[in-house]
Amino acid sequence: MPHHILSVLVENKAGVLARVSGLFARRGFNIVSLAVAPTEDEDLSRITIAVDVASAPLDQITEQLFKLISVVSITELDPRHAVERELLLVTMEAPPDVRRQILTLVDEFAGRVLDEGQDRLTLSVEGHPDVLDDCAERLRPFDIVELRRTGRVALPKLDNAIDHRLHQV
Repeated sequence: MPHHILSVLVENKAGVLARVSGLFARRGFNIVSLAVAPTEDEDLSRITIAVDVASAPLDQITEQLFKLISVVSITELDPRHAVERELLLVTMEAPPDVRRQILTLVDEFAGRVLDEGQDRLTLSVEGHPDVLDDCAERLRPFDIVELRRTGRVALPKLDNAIDHRLHQV
C-alpha cells in the first residue's frame, strides 16, 4: 500500500497524541501505522505516522496537523529515502514436531526466541515492515496464538541530506 511517512515533533504533554489521532479520525485520514515516544529532549515527543496515500493528499494532512498548537514540526520521509523499522512479537503453538521448523523459519529473519514454554514459543523479529509482513505470512501455516506489531519508526537515510521538513512552527 503506498503511504507517506510523517515524522511529527510535538510537545511532550498529556493529551497531545489524543488530539493528533482525533484529527485523523475526524478528517477520515487512514493511519497505516503510528508510533510515539519521547525524544532526546524530554520536552518533546516524536510521532511517526504512516498514512495511506489514497485517504488524503499530504498537503491536506499537514495543513490540519499544523493547526494543532502542540505540533512543533513535521517532516515527510520518502520511503525510498528512509530507513524504516518495526518490531513483531509473536507467540506460537510449538509442539516438538514443528518446533524446529518454526525456529528455522524465524532464524531466516534473524529473529530471536524471547520465551519458551513446553508447547509454545514467544519470538521477536525486527525489520522493515515488508519483511515483517513476509515473516508473519510464513508463520501463518503454523498455529499463531498471538501476534503484535509496534508500528513503524523511520529516519532519513544518511546519504540523502535533503531537508524534508515541511514546516517548522
